[in-house]
Amino acid sequence: MQRHFRSFFVVLGILASTFVIWWVATGPGGDPGLPSGPAPGGRLVGTLRSEPASFNRLASPHLAADVFTRLTQASLVRLNRITGQVEPRLARDWEVSADGLSWTLHLLEGVTFSDGQPFTSADVAFTFEALYDAQVASELASSLRVDGRPLRIEAPDPLTVVLHLPAPYGPGLSLLDPLPILPRHALAQTLENGTFRDAWNVQTPPSGIIGLGPFVLTEYAPGERLVFARNPRFWKHDDAGRPLPYLDELELQIVADQNTEMLRLEAGEIDLTQDEIRAEDHAAMRQLEARGRVQLTDAGVTISPHALWFNLSSGTSTDRPWLREEAFRRAVSHAVDRQAVVDTVFLGAAQAIHGPVTPGHGDWFLPDLPRAGFDPDRARTLLGSVGLSDRDGDGLLEDHAGRAARFTILTGRGNATRDRTVAMIQEHLRRVGLGVDVAALEVGAMVQRWSAGDYDAMYFYVLVDSFDPARSMDFWLSSGSFHFWNPNQPYPATEWEARIDDLMRRQSTTIDAAERRRLFAEAQRALAEHQPILYFAAPELTYAMSARVAGAMPSVLQPAVLWNAEVLSVVPAGAPTGR
Repeated sequence: MQRHFRSFFVVLGILASTFVIWWVATGPGGDPGLPSGPAPGGRLVGTLRSEPASFNRLASPHLAADVFTRLTQASLVRLNRITGQVEPRLARDWEVSADGLSWTLHLLEGVTFSDGQPFTSADVAFTFEALYDAQVASELASSLRVDGRPLRIEAPDPLTVVLHLPAPYGPGLSLLDPLPILPRHALAQTLENGTFRDAWNVQTPPSGIIGLGPFVLTEYAPGERLVFARNPRFWKHDDAGRPLPYLDELELQIVADQNTEMLRLEAGEIDLTQDEIRAEDHAAMRQLEARGRVQLTDAGVTISPHALWFNLSSGTSTDRPWLREEAFRRAVSHAVDRQAVVDTVFLGAAQAIHGPVTPGHGDWFLPDLPRAGFDPDRARTLLGSVGLSDRDGDGLLEDHAGRAARFTILTGRGNATRDRTVAMIQEHLRRVGLGVDVAALEVGAMVQRWSAGDYDAMYFYVLVDSFDPARSMDFWLSSGSFHFWNPNQPYPATEWEARIDDLMRRQSTTIDAAERRRLFAEAQRALAEHQPILYFAAPELTYAMSARVAGAMPSVLQPAVLWNAEVLSVVPAGAPTGR
């Protein structure tokens, strides 16, 4: 788990972690050693950009479901979003075998679910059974396979779990970070009768959702909000022995539009935002910061950049075969002026990129990755090579049958930065003769269109939950559920995808750090050569919060702020604000 200028960020992570420990130990305005700590109780209000499609993380890949799960459920281990280190959670400690193929995890004693039922190794075994069940068809499953194969789970006693890996695994136990441990006693029957994927849907009463997380859901108003109360049975305490979470209540308002989100923050109606602030918001936020109303934190360069990809699935319509041509994708890449996107959309607070790995990934980033520079003339030549030319002199291209060279980009509604970027792509492609329509949909509707293969192109983003590329196998492997341009392939559709599959499998099952970097560099170059997915800019992320928030440590990994929600607290009235 590395960042750019590795040693600097390791030191920064240590300092940041030390600061949070100091804050937890002293509280606002306190002195080291005093037992007061953060003030317990209080309420914070945050936002979600989209509705949860389900409250069952194994059935929903969306960010809203991930945020919900991290609030109400718990995993065996957690990836610290600042230090990049694996931290104990439900597993208090562990050992690994000499060959790296077996991990023995020792579970916490005396832990109960929010309904009072005990947590044991049987719940861990059940969760993995559901994860790999063919009927459940969980999108998480591909990211919890090693060398393409599932883990084998043993539960020799109620407080011990043994994970058997089919091959050594470079990232180690970090693969367990996204997996919530689910209650066997509440969900076993649904797995047995084939209804597990429909369990815990959004019509489920809040009392029916049981977890091991710091909060419990108390209210869900569709289109409006989710309200969470502290889980009195949460098992974790801070270093001073105080029970967590500190907050009594956390509300997440569903705010699809980022303009509305910023207005609510400025008015003091919300405390936390889901996304980073936009470039045009910086000046206003700095003024509010100077007045003590908000606090701003620079998290670094994103590792989840937005991208444009075309539908390359085998069932795609053939009436516009040029949409699937590699030369067409190269033309689009040459036609878009990345630096103009950086300067106009992000006001310079971003970096032009040509692949999914950004400078935020640290040593995994390749500064010498082959680039398709801005070259409209080259773009027009490439478009001509796939049979597109201006046959009627109107400035737009047509195919051999005289049909307009036109396609539609689907994107998620409500993100102003994304909207402006797509508008720039649309304009740059118009200049080389391509007609582009843009359709902004609710995220759920957009994902449904993608899942059905009912689209020409999409502009959205891949949610990355780790700095280590082997944790994103569902993106890199042709069989992966998030291999966006052609997911879930039974076998690689192209020779270059087969090559990337081989490189990534070798990379993930190698524990030699230098060899892992070499293999991943080859995989990145292979992807850049064929460009199935196009990247333009990676913004530098700054998060804004109300000044009354304490304990937050925003990260480039999502969820940026709520990843450590149990230590968030409210600064008491009259105490110094800020972190």
